Parts: sequence; C-alpha cells; structure tokens
Amino acid sequence: MNTTPRDNFIRALERKPVTGRVPHFELVFYLTMEAFGRVHPSHRNYHQWKQMSAGEQKLHLRDIAEIFVQTAQAYEHGAIFIHPPFWGDIEITCEIIDNIRDISGDRYFLMIHGDCTFGIPDGNHMMDFSVRIVEDPAGLKAEAQNGVEWAVKQAEKYRAHGGLDGFALCSDYCLNVGPFLSPAQFGEFVTPYLAQVTKAYRDMGFHVIKHTDGNIMPILDQLVQSNPHALHSLDPQGGVDLALVKKMYGDRVSLIGNVNCGLLQTGTDEQVVADVKRSLRDGMANGPGYIFSTSNCVYTGLALERYHLMLDVWREFGNYE
Repeated sequence: MNTTPRDNFIRALERKPVTGRVPHFELVFYLTMEAFGRVHPSHRNYHQWKQMSAGEQKLHLRDIAEIFVQTAQAYEHGAIFIHPPFWGDIEITCEIIDNIRDISGDRYFLMIHGDCTFGIPDGNHMMDFSVRIVEDPAGLKAEAQNGVEWAVKQAEKYRAHGGLDGFALCSDYCLNVGPFLSPAQFGEFVTPYLAQVTKAYRDMGFHVIKHTDGNIMPILDQLVQSNPHALHSLDPQGGVDLALVKKMYGDRVSLIGNVNCGLLQTGTDEQVVADVKRSLRDGMANGPGYIFSTSNCVYTGLALERYHLMLDVWREFGNYE
C-alpha cells in the first residue's frame, strides 16, 4: 500500500520512524498570489458574504479548498491548516473540509485552530488582563474553564462530521525574552486548561499540535506536561535550541519548526542554507519525531525564492537513510 504524506505526518506526530524524506508543512503559506496568482483565503474581504447567492458561496468555498490543496501539492506539505472565512462557523469549515477531501482524498492531514487558552493580550486588553490576574483571578479561571467547555463542544461536532484529523492550538504565550506570564502564573491560568482541552481532543481521536512563538524555555516543562502530540515553532529568535529540546523531551513530544525566519527574511543565501542544515541535523537526531518547517510561517513579505532555497536544502539533506 502506498504511503501518503498524511501517513508520514501522523507517524512523525506519534514519534514513529519515517522512511524517506522528513515530513514538512507550514502553519500558513501566505504567498499564494506570488506563487499561483491567487489571493490567500485569509487576505480576502468577506464583508459581502451574506449578499452572495448560495451558489456563489459554494464556489468561493471550493476555491479556498483548491488553494490549500494547490499549496500542499506544490510544496510537498503533509498537512493543511485550514483558515475558514469565519472562525467558529462549523458548517462553513466542514464544507471546506469536505471540498479538500473531495479534491485530494486522504492525502493530507487536515487541522484547524482549536485553542481556547489565554495568549498574550493585545494592546487594547493587556492592562485589563494584568489587573484581573491580581483583582479577579477566580473570574479569569472561570472564563478559562468556559473556554475549554466551548472548545470541546465544537470538537465534538467536528468529530461527528468527520474528515478532520486534528487541531493546532495557536495561542501565543511568549515574547523573545520569555513568556508573558511568569511560570507560576502560567501554571495557574493556562496550563490546567491547556491540559484539559488537549486531553479532550486526544480522547476524541484527534492529534494536537501546540504552537507558540518566542522563548518557551521557562514554561517548556508545562507545555510538555499538557501532552500535545507536537510543539511548534521552536523559535530560534527566542533562543530555543532544537537540539537541547530534542534531548530533553524528544521521547515525549514531537517537534516542528526551528528554521530561522529572520534569516530567511534578511540573511544571506549561505546563512539560510547553513541554518536549514542545522535544523535538519538537530531535528533528525536522537530518534524520530521531527517535522520540518519555518519557525513561524511563510508570511507576507518573505521572498518566495528564499522558501524555495529552504526546500532545496530539505530535499537534499532531509532524508532518513
């Protein structure tokens, strides 16, 4: 039986040996206009959605699915992180899932955002959140628990529909200098709820990838204890050493990422090649459980040829013997 990219992606998530090339995906590939002449789904204006006919809406959702599949095919991704027009609209998201499966079958691992935990507040809410930690901790915890219960109910609906493989939990916790919350505060306001929602997803048969940028080292033990299948993005700009993390926790969690986005943006070709080789070397060492990707995503403004260079190195050096 032929092995699909989805098969190898799941094997890597479960820290099982993979033959051939190291699995690869990107949390987001925004350069669809430059690569294919098509606007990325997240860059579209949906204000006129309700004015569209039902037929127009269906065509639009089909087009979104086609872009995701086209990206995965062109760049040998093993997984697709679906960005629906409206987060939380299960009916629309399920239609995109069905379209992707119709176009590509079970070739790709499909995931959506599924994080309900507190991330770094934006500038409009940072002060209020910080005050509530001191003045209303019980209220914050109740809010966090309600988030878990809502997320679990959503996941149950996706499980009943079928076609979805897992969730990427994308609340960002860390700056380059460290987590926004102290480790003790993180253990109080985030970890219990992260562990709950992760367990619920896993119990339903979903795979779970926990994403956060920045310096995760002060809370790394708590992230691992929450028991995701994998951690993304292992940010070198936040001082995260892939080799060290693999040595510390490679027997408990798979690792995704670590190619330095800063170097992809501003470094020389020689620096990019060296960094990609380093990521592959460190990720592939000490057993299975590595998925190759950037330390964030392929974002708007990144030169497409730099991503191509990164993949050229992966194709040459990212192969298990």
